[in-house]
Amino acid sequence: MAVIAAAVAKAENPTSRRTVWLLAGVALATLGIVLFVVPNNPDVAVGFSTRELVAIEAILFLSGTMSGLSGFGFSAVGAATLLFMPPVTEAPLLQTLSKANQLLSIEQLRADMPKSWKAFWAGPGYCILGGIPGAYVGIWMLSHLPAMQLMTVFGSILVLYSLYSLFKPAALQLRGFDGPIASAIVGFIGSAFGGFTAFPGAAVVVWLGLRGVPKAQNRAIVQPYIIMSQIFSLILIAAQHAEYFNHRYWVLLLWTLPAVLPGTLSGVMLYRRISDVNFRRISFLLLGLSGAALLIRLYAPVLFEA
Repeated sequence: MAVIAAAVAKAENPTSRRTVWLLAGVALATLGIVLFVVPNNPDVAVGFSTRELVAIEAILFLSGTMSGLSGFGFSAVGAATLLFMPPVTEAPLLQTLSKANQLLSIEQLRADMPKSWKAFWAGPGYCILGGIPGAYVGIWMLSHLPAMQLMTVFGSILVLYSLYSLFKPAALQLRGFDGPIASAIVGFIGSAFGGFTAFPGAAVVVWLGLRGVPKAQNRAIVQPYIIMSQIFSLILIAAQHAEYFNHRYWVLLLWTLPAVLPGTLSGVMLYRRISDVNFRRISFLLLGLSGAALLIRLYAPVLFEA
C-alpha cells in the first residue's frame, strides 16, 4: 500500500489520481467479494469450487487490465492462477487467453504498431526470429520439469523482476546491445521462459527497460513479439502434447474468457489517462505479489511442518 500511496502522490493530475485509486479500489473490492461473499460450493465445474472459479476469473480480469494498459504482463499477473491449477493446465490456458487479449488490445492501439516491414525488422522482427527455437526449449521444460520446480522458478522471477523494476535507478541504462544478434538472443530467452510460464515478454521488457526505450516504441516491440511467441508455443503444445487441450482446458477457457475481454478493454481505455510512474509502480507491485503468493503457497506448508 505504501507503493500505491507513493504512486498517487506523484500523479501528474487529479484525473490520474482518481484513476489510480479507482484501479486499487476495484482490485480490493474484487478480492473482498471472492474471500467473503462468494459461497464455496464444491465441484461446480471440472473439480473447481465456486470460490476458486471466481478467484481465477478475478485474477484474469486484472491480468487483462494490466496487459491492456501496458501491452505485457497478462501471464505474469495470471500466474496467481497456479494457486488453483498445475502448470500443464495453466500454461496453455494463459497462452490462449493472452493471445486473445493481445489481439484485442493491438486492434485498439493500432497506431503504436509497426507499419512497414522495415519498421517490423527494426522493432520486434529479430526478437520473434530468436523466439522460435526458444519456444522448443520452453515446451520441453513444461513437459519434463516437476511442477514445484517450475512454480518456484516462475515465482522467483516475478519477485526479482518486480523488485528490480520498482527500485531500478532511473539513470541505469544499457548502452549498445541493440542490434539483430542481441534482439534474437533476448527473444530466445523470452520464449524459453514463455514456453512453461506463458510469460514470454519478461526478458524483452527488462531488456527494453534497461535501454530506456520510450513507451510507444516499447509496446510496438513487446506486443507483436508476445503474440507470435504464444501462437508458436500453442502450435508446439498441440503438436507434441495434445492431451493438454483436454476437457478441463476447454471448460476453463469458456469460464474465463468473459472475464478477460472486459478487463482488456478497461486497460486500453486507461492506457493514455494514467501516468507512467503510477502505472509502472502499481503493475510491478501486482507482479511481485503474484510471485510471492506462489512461493508462499509452495513453501509455507514445508516451513510449518519443519
